[in-house]
Amino acid sequence: MDHGTQRDAPPGRRAGPGAAPADPVAGRVPLAVVVVDRDGLVSHWSRGARRLFALPKEEAIGRPAPDLLPVSGVLPEDEDVTGYGSYAAYDGLGPGLESSLDGRLSYPAAGRARLTVPGNDRVDVLWWAYPLVGPGRERLLVLAADADGLRRDYADGGAQEATVERIAPGFALHTDFPGAEELARRLPEILPSMSVGESARIVAQVLELGYPILEFSQNDRVPVTPDWGVPRRAERMARRERAARALAAGEPVPDELRDEAEDLEYAAVRERLEFLNEVSGRIGTSLDLSRTIVEVSKAVVPRFTDVAGTYLREQVVAGEGFPDGVPDTTTMWHRVALEHTDEPGRWDDVVPVGEAMPFPAHTPFFQCMTSGEPVLVPRITEEMGHAIASQFEKRDIRPLITGRSMLLVPLKARNVVLGFMILLRHPERPVFNDMDRVTGAELAARAGLVLDNARMYTFQENVAETLQDSMLPHIPPRMAGCDIATRYLPGTLLGRVGGDWFDSVKLPGARTALVVGDVMGHGLNSAAMMGQLRTAVQTMAGLDLPPAQLLRNLDDLAQRLGDTHLATCLYAVYDPIAGELHLANAGHIPPVLVRAEDGSSELIDLPTGAPIGVGAVPFEAVRVPVAPGDRLVMCTDGLVEMRGEDIGVGLATLCESAAHPAASMDDACDTIIRALGTRGGRKDDVALLMVRLGGIESDAVAEWRLARDPAEVGRARAVVREQVHDWGLPQLADPAELMVSELVTNAVRHAHSRPVELRLVRADTLLCEVDDDDHELPTLRSAGPDDENGRGLRVVSTLAREWGASRTKAGKTVWFELTLPRR
Repeated sequence: MDHGTQRDAPPGRRAGPGAAPADPVAGRVPLAVVVVDRDGLVSHWSRGARRLFALPKEEAIGRPAPDLLPVSGVLPEDEDVTGYGSYAAYDGLGPGLESSLDGRLSYPAAGRARLTVPGNDRVDVLWWAYPLVGPGRERLLVLAADADGLRRDYADGGAQEATVERIAPGFALHTDFPGAEELARRLPEILPSMSVGESARIVAQVLELGYPILEFSQNDRVPVTPDWGVPRRAERMARRERAARALAAGEPVPDELRDEAEDLEYAAVRERLEFLNEVSGRIGTSLDLSRTIVEVSKAVVPRFTDVAGTYLREQVVAGEGFPDGVPDTTTMWHRVALEHTDEPGRWDDVVPVGEAMPFPAHTPFFQCMTSGEPVLVPRITEEMGHAIASQFEKRDIRPLITGRSMLLVPLKARNVVLGFMILLRHPERPVFNDMDRVTGAELAARAGLVLDNARMYTFQENVAETLQDSMLPHIPPRMAGCDIATRYLPGTLLGRVGGDWFDSVKLPGARTALVVGDVMGHGLNSAAMMGQLRTAVQTMAGLDLPPAQLLRNLDDLAQRLGDTHLATCLYAVYDPIAGELHLANAGHIPPVLVRAEDGSSELIDLPTGAPIGVGAVPFEAVRVPVAPGDRLVMCTDGLVEMRGEDIGVGLATLCESAAHPAASMDDACDTIIRALGTRGGRKDDVALLMVRLGGIESDAVAEWRLARDPAEVGRARAVVREQVHDWGLPQLADPAELMVSELVTNAVRHAHSRPVELRLVRADTLLCEVDDDDHELPTLRSAGPDDENGRGLRVVSTLAREWGASRTKAGKTVWFELTLPRR
């Protein structure tokens, strides 16, 4: 972009010493742009500022802003112009630029002042000051224009002078200020009535001209308007001031001022509606309760208020049900947000977020929360400030609140007060009035509805999460011949609760059933369906059904439960003695097998099968030989699927990360999660089950077949004692012999035609199993002193680490475990 002399100082405009004439473009004057940082130093000094204040950029950058901009807001004494002080109470004008420069004002301000510039007798300027909020160091944007040049433009315009009342400043992007582009993008925020399209037009026009401009418009309005010093405008301002005083005092408006009063009322109502529409668009962007609370607080600061504190009832914060009853003096109110324009940290120690407190009956807070109506306090007196401060032990809040205007607005939903907001304005700012009370009430009504939606969503989510957490099993890290590690990650979708689950079930013969499933969809219904299917799998696994038959039965059950949900499921049975996996798949992603011998990994080739719930689809099972040290990885598709990416990429990454060496099973799971679970775009929940297949050596297993003869009970005791001693476990000989005697006695008594089978397995525990062909499971009963029956299982229950019984295809298995002694 050309920054030559003609662009630098358009002809026809009076600027600083040595400035070239400017191009007389109707409706535009050069505009000075100055940015002040948080230390009060000038960080940007535009070419317009050099022209207006006759100071080069090199001499301005880094100097204190008050030294360069000594504008006090005092009007020229030799002009018959009404001061803006009394009008400021309605139009939002500040007391002077120095109040903005030293940080006393946190809202937009404007005014007119006189400067003494070397080489000129005087320069009258119009100025605007906009506080900047954000993480950067820039604190204040100051815009200034030559009032004399403006007056000449008005005079050239003739009749236009009397009608032009509103202005819209734009600023250039050609400067070296690093935040200029961001400021241009935020132009609609600085000028709330400006549309995005209008903003783009002004910015494009500024780029075309190459220097900052001030453009006049009858439709757009900045938050504050300076006193122009033009007699016709001054006269109209005086009339408006009289009308504003009459409206504020509730007095009848004289007929000659009725037009001005109607204009003021219309402008005020329009401004309030624009504010409410803007707030409505900024809150409720999510159903997250915490985020909604922050949005509500930030939406009103600083445009409507300087301090906004939000308090919610305890039940709302906890995500519980709808609070019952009218609040009273025992109701605890949690301070959940505090937004302000004061210096950072000023409020944090005195009124920290997270504090809970009740409010006494004599306070305006109690009046607001019990009546459900806004409470307006024009000024907090010293007496009221002392009464409020008495609620804060060892903390003096009076300097923060005394002299400020306060408006309390209830946050209601369905006529129940969920909380309230405390709104405070600085003493320099106009007090809250009745129109503000109405605006605050409407604001609170909209915010209360948004908060209630978030609260209800949070409540439902908490219920679903509790349900899901209760359904996810706590799998022991060690099962017979294998180590297990699991991970569960909630999704990032709305309704994060889903239907993913994993489980392991102890089976006869030292085998372990392993299952991973995924109910399609999210939310409470999916979690409930997951619970039903998981329970069904546990029950059918206890019957020792083959994998394909189990999935077939599970599909039939899903059909009976309804056709609203589908689920995928992968079911595997690990036999550590045979060194084999028996697997069947119902529409699930295949598992990964990592070979201990060479560290290679592969997806197990399984018949995919249809999802559970489709119905009338056969399932097939396969057997896969495994070696001690191999690892099996089973997961749900949320881990490997990502929007816009082929699932094959995720499966390849799963294989690669599963094969990565790790010091422990937990480390191996973490490696997979880091590789897959943290990728951008993952929205589904994730279940991960990893099993290290340790196996059981053949010399750690002993089996005997016993005839259906009571004499075999003695033989069973003898062989068990001998085997336990051979394994170097003499401490377990007595309890093992006693419990085997009881189980074999019952088996011999109830067996029908097949021999009784006795098995001992030395793994992480000493496992004993007794099989017979009777399908009726034994029950634990109470036995009296003279009863001959019922004591056997009582003895087993007392001495065993764990015991149980399960049906098998041929009959039943009764088993017990003993803890191995420490070596």
